[in-house]
Order: sequence, then structure tokens, then C-alpha cells
Amino acid sequence: MTRLREIVAYFEAAVPNAMKMDFDNMGFLAGDSSREIDKVLVALDITDEVIDEAIAFGAALIVSHHPLFFQLKTVTDQTPEGAKLVKMLANGLAAICLHTSLDSVDGGVNDALLSALGLRRLSILEPEMALPDGRVYGCGRVGELPAAMDMPAFLVHVKTALKGNGLRYHDAGRPVRKVAVCGGSGGSMIADALRRGCDTLVTADVKYDQFLTAKECKLNLIDADHYCTENVVVPVLAEMLTARFPELAVAVSRRHRQTAQFF
Repeated sequence: MTRLREIVAYFEAAVPNAMKMDFDNMGFLAGDSSREIDKVLVALDITDEVIDEAIAFGAALIVSHHPLFFQLKTVTDQTPEGAKLVKMLANGLAAICLHTSLDSVDGGVNDALLSALGLRRLSILEPEMALPDGRVYGCGRVGELPAAMDMPAFLVHVKTALKGNGLRYHDAGRPVRKVAVCGGSGGSMIADALRRGCDTLVTADVKYDQFLTAKECKLNLIDADHYCTENVVVPVLAEMLTARFPELAVAVSRRHRQTAQFF
């Protein structure tokens, strides 16, 4: 039987806390490290529906990308965050949340996004950093299509590949070949994409002024939704767990879906 502390140690080595951004709260966030684990549910977020799904599955652990909480000051049922934590602990559920380290680590969110879009990895998008052990990391990726596509065809490709229900975009009138990607909120990476010589940036949560900047800089820009650009990593997490702990029953959430809808 696998104990929770073994899974915690595995993720601390595979997705180091040292890669996280300063604002982040990630890692082993809830639970009894001595608990024996036989079932794990993996999801992008720990929502009420995901907690209910984990309970129905008989899981003792949820592994997620987004943190269960950032700056929790009370643990009561009087706040949404507190109520989720109370319910989880009452049902013996632990939480490991990997967030910005998973964005930056090799094989994480952004490499999964490259793969989903059929792009060959060229480089890290942001300036690279390194851990003391020499591992290089950074957020975002630059990739290349096998052959150039026009923007309308690439929009269909992105929507289909990410299983999204809509896209926001600016078409700069340039063929798509060298593409920067950043899962989640990456509108601030326009300058990085231009510096890397990209014609297109695929990300999410793009603000109005960022669309204007893309227009002025003649950069194709696609907002493909936060959930859709990051949920691609959930199967990767499940595969990591299964490979390292084959005795575990690991399931990917079926209840958590894209929240934003387009009318």
C-alpha cells in the first residue's frame, strides 16, 4: 500500500516547489501524510463537483493543478474555500496542488499544450531559470507547426484540439508557423513571443489592451480559455502517477468541464 507521504515526496522531486512563482501556494496542502492511498482523482481544479466525484470514487487524494486555497485564514463552512476543506477532511480526502511549478517544469502544462496543438518544441518562451541541480525551467513554450497554416484554419485546429466551445482572437493576417503558447493567463507574454520571432500566441484570459498591442505589433493572438489551455496536463498527471505507483487506481475527473460559455 502506498502512503501519502510517498506521493508527496515524488511530486516534490518531479515538480519542485522551487520553480513556483512568488504569489503561489502549491504542494501538499491538505491531509494526513501517513494515510494509506489506493485511489486518486486528478483534476484541473478542486471544485465541489470534483470533491463529490472523489468521494463517490472512493479516493483518498485529489491531485490538481490549481491550488485548493491561497491565503486561507479560517477553516469553517462559512466560506467557499473553508467549506470545501471541511468536507474534504471529513471524508478523508487529501490535496496535492502543483500550479505554477507545473507550468514551468519540463513535461508540464506548456509542453502538454504544445503536444495537443501538434507543435514541435523549439524553446522556453520566458527567459530561462535554473535550479541548483542544473535543471532549466521557465513558463511558456515556443513551437513550430509541420507546415504553415492560414489563421482561419489554425483557429479551427485550436478549437478542435483543445475541445473548446469558442475562441477570442485577433487575426494579424500572417500565416501561422512559429507559435508561442502559455497555458492560463499569458497575455503579458506578447513581448516574449515577439522577441522569439513568433507569428502567433495561444494563451487565455487576454485583456483588451493586450489585443490592441497584438494588433499594433501584427501578432496573431488567440484566447483559447484558461480551462482548455491547461486541462491538457490532467492526463499527464494521471500518467505520471500510474507510472510511478502502478498499484494505485488513478482516475481523471469526468465532472469538471469548461466553465466559460459563449452565447
